[in-house]
Amino acid sequence: MTPTVVILGRPNVGKSTLFNRLAQRKIAIVDDRPGVTRDRKEAPARIAGHDVTLVDTAGLEEAPPDTVAGRMRASSEAALRAADLVLFVVDVRSGLTPSDRAFAAWLRRSSLPVLLIANKAEGRGGAAAAMEAFELGLGDPIAVSAEHNEGLGVLHEAVAEALGEPRDEEEDEPAADDPERPLRLAIVGRPNAGKSTLLNALLGEERMITGPEPGLTRDAIAVEWRDGTGGRVRLVDTAGMRKKARIEDRLEQMSVAATLGALKEAEVVVLVVDALLGMDEQDLRIARLAEREGRAVVIAFNKWDAVEDREATRRRLTDVLTASLAQLKGISVVPLAALTGRGVDRLMPAVRAAYALWNRRITTGELNRWFEAALTRHPPPAVDGRRVKLRYATMPKARPPTIAVFGTRAEELPEDYRRYLVNAFREAFAMPGVPIRLQLRGTRNPYAEE
Repeated sequence: MTPTVVILGRPNVGKSTLFNRLAQRKIAIVDDRPGVTRDRKEAPARIAGHDVTLVDTAGLEEAPPDTVAGRMRASSEAALRAADLVLFVVDVRSGLTPSDRAFAAWLRRSSLPVLLIANKAEGRGGAAAAMEAFELGLGDPIAVSAEHNEGLGVLHEAVAEALGEPRDEEEDEPAADDPERPLRLAIVGRPNAGKSTLLNALLGEERMITGPEPGLTRDAIAVEWRDGTGGRVRLVDTAGMRKKARIEDRLEQMSVAATLGALKEAEVVVLVVDALLGMDEQDLRIARLAEREGRAVVIAFNKWDAVEDREATRRRLTDVLTASLAQLKGISVVPLAALTGRGVDRLMPAVRAAYALWNRRITTGELNRWFEAALTRHPPPAVDGRRVKLRYATMPKARPPTIAVFGTRAEELPEDYRRYLVNAFREAFAMPGVPIRLQLRGTRNPYAEE
């Protein structure tokens, strides 16, 4: 097991900036406003020869448990229980606060090793300002400026000393076809649809901060987990996506950008829809975006326990999907109640089934037998009075399933015939709910331009 290094501190001391600097890539959203980070965020990192799991946490604040700040603190305390080393960050520009002193006393009572990080100590006066942190009783403060990349060498040395000698062997990242390679799963949807509640229900723990307030999740939060099949899953909870015209705040723009990045890196996307509100145009936009990115999609129809007329609600959803999401015909819909856990056990089997179809390859022989039958049943139409002669088909790749069709003027096929081929393929090989790509490759006459 790799050691876990947890970054703690009150809001706006630079924890997420330090997290990004140690992870050597921009993962956490950073802004000047306090309280941007609300959920703990994990990333693999290599510090002074050690492979570690680095954890960014929400700001520590004294607050009642039923408030957002209180739930943020509970999440940070949960991270602390799994820590092998704590980086306690203070802001030397603003000086020590009563909160810094209270949380330092809390850490002293724990048995965990703690490194005291005096952040924002750039420039000639920075090191002197950092000395104030001595009074916290957590050892020598390490003066750094995460934003300006100053003092990080000393921090790396201190981490190496705290963790001891690194292991000699290095574990390689599993290959794409390795069964131990985690399935990359993103949970997306509108604000307050229940995405974080669903992630907590899947994990069986209060991993994400939840509540009635919309927009609690601001960043894309990744968690590794094993589902009921024993397979590894890299779950990513994302910020809710509103209509683009309504997004004016810079922080929300960064949140949506993180969501889009998570969606592009995913293999399967779970679109969480509020069953009480039904599937609206924004849900459809998100589903179409996932389809354009070539991701398998499963719909989690959440808050199903609160729906009164279930038959009518199902019928409305079916009508919307048939009329507006034909490119994902047959998409799997799992009614569930994330808050109570009812029906959640049916979600991962649906995800695994969609993932298997998304990875499925059809042999060239099977494909061309289907292709010939499809052409016989419905020959391609003439284009501008000229015949289109389709010769054969291949499947150059899966993830998503992709059909390449070769023939004279194949690229001129009208859109309705392209849809016919895709739908016929989907039906013949039982591939509901996954995007299917059709590539048309014509044969060029070398004398046509002479």
